[in-house]
Amino acid sequence: MASTNVSSRLCIILSTVVFLILGTLKQPMAAASTPVGGGFVRRKGIHFEDSEGRPFLVHGCNFYWLMYQAAEESSRQMVDEVFRDAKSLGLNVGRTWAFNDGGDRALQISPGVYDEKVFQGLDYAIVQAATHQMRLVLSLINNYNAYGGRPQYVQWARNAGNYLPSEDSFYTHFVTRQWYKNHVKKILTRVNSITGVMYKDDPTILAWELMNEPRCSSDPSGDTLVKWVREMGAYVKSIDKNHMLQAGMEGFYGASTPDRRWANPNQMEGLGTDFIRINQVTYIDYATVHSYPDLWLPQVSEDTQLSFLQMWVNVHIEDARDFLNKPVVFSEFGKSDQAQDYKPSQRSDFFWAVYNSVFSSANTGGAAAGAMLWQLLPQGMQQWSDGFAVMANDRSSANIISWQSQRLNSVTEFLYSRSSPGQKLVPHV
Repeated sequence: MASTNVSSRLCIILSTVVFLILGTLKQPMAAASTPVGGGFVRRKGIHFEDSEGRPFLVHGCNFYWLMYQAAEESSRQMVDEVFRDAKSLGLNVGRTWAFNDGGDRALQISPGVYDEKVFQGLDYAIVQAATHQMRLVLSLINNYNAYGGRPQYVQWARNAGNYLPSEDSFYTHFVTRQWYKNHVKKILTRVNSITGVMYKDDPTILAWELMNEPRCSSDPSGDTLVKWVREMGAYVKSIDKNHMLQAGMEGFYGASTPDRRWANPNQMEGLGTDFIRINQVTYIDYATVHSYPDLWLPQVSEDTQLSFLQMWVNVHIEDARDFLNKPVVFSEFGKSDQAQDYKPSQRSDFFWAVYNSVFSSANTGGAAAGAMLWQLLPQGMQQWSDGFAVMANDRSSANIISWQSQRLNSVTEFLYSRSSPGQKLVPHV
């Protein structure tokens, strides 16, 4: 009996061990990264703060291609390298696409049909962000046909026998609106295959972006876009109350503020956008602005472009405070090295113009919550440069970016520790 009892006990123990091992294998893989510190970031008036009450300022970059490169093992190292570069520069936020509709390495092959391998690429990018203590802004669709965007949705709807007279019908047709909502739900409720954390529960994500640079030229009043942003903003918030939401606007003023339209570049009139009205939508947590003077004003002098940039940044900081009572992030800005007679000092001047205005505002309690350069590339991806690419080994730009990181960190620490509301740092020059 003694030997029989021992054998029985061994069988029970072995069975238990096997059960536990098999049960573990069925569970999502444990997180391979350190959770980003500070928890979720939320809006508080015209500022951001994390769940520990610490002020949060965005010092970021764009790398829209993360999911695309991470979807293949052969190019995944580009994602690793760009996060290492971003970390070395002191960047804390990156913006990337959570869409690729049709085409090469498509996330959404057709409406509602997704490629799991590509989705795992996005999972990997999120994990790498957390590993490097960075947060991500995930954009949900493009205004343009690059990576599909709303033109692809419209084409899909037409192929299914629906009548959509123009690409702007994306905003109003029930089919494309529902497909967009389906995509939103798919992204927000995605369970990361590496960490087992649902996207909507992951503080690595700073915010969602409804669309990259939404425009609707068929309705210059802005009514169509306002209605769409209100509908889709409400839908996002019905699923996810943890994360902030941005509309993805470029900053062009519309019909609601005729006294501000002088600030628009001339050719950017009549696009159906309205910086004030759209960012006043309740569900939008903060405003965004894009800044490309050399694309918008190609025929004017370098000095004139720089003056425009300074005006463009400062007027939006003022309006975010006075009209919106929300933070503003300059989520795309850059200077092309493909411009005629380009000199590296010109890019330095442009970066300083944006960074100094952001720092000055943050330093005095203003509405500027940060800026994100377009775009950061690692070595080996030079062919992806659109003229605006910055690489970590570009010392002139890298030094400016790193210096801004130090300045914003000093502001954050000061604001967190100060005891007198009237105190402020002396602005750096």
